[in-house]
Amino acid sequence: MRKRGMVVVLIVAAGLWFVAASPAQAQSNGEKVYKAKCAGCHAADGSGNSPAGKAMKARDFCSEDVKKETDAEMTDIVLKGKNKMPAFQGKISDADVKDVVEFVRSLCKKK
Repeated sequence: MRKRGMVVVLIVAAGLWFVAASPAQAQSNGEKVYKAKCAGCHAADGSGNSPAGKAMKARDFCSEDVKKETDAEMTDIVLKGKNKMPAFQGKISDADVKDVVEFVRSLCKKK
């Protein structure tokens, strides 16, 4: 009977760990890639209001000119770079690019 009690404790502990870990796992792939590759210049909120962003004149993703860009245009900028922004073609997958564009679009919906 003692072994069975230990198994139940382990299962409950594993379940609690899973529930506690779930919010972090809920972070989208686009958000993860954005934080790793883009936020340094474009800021966490996409405003470009970071020291590097100010120096590089990073665009605010919620500005009207950026909102007017199509997803295809944004994808092209991510892949080929623009002005001082480096190109990410061959550095991140096509799926990551698509996810980042979706995440960038979601930033303006939060404001």
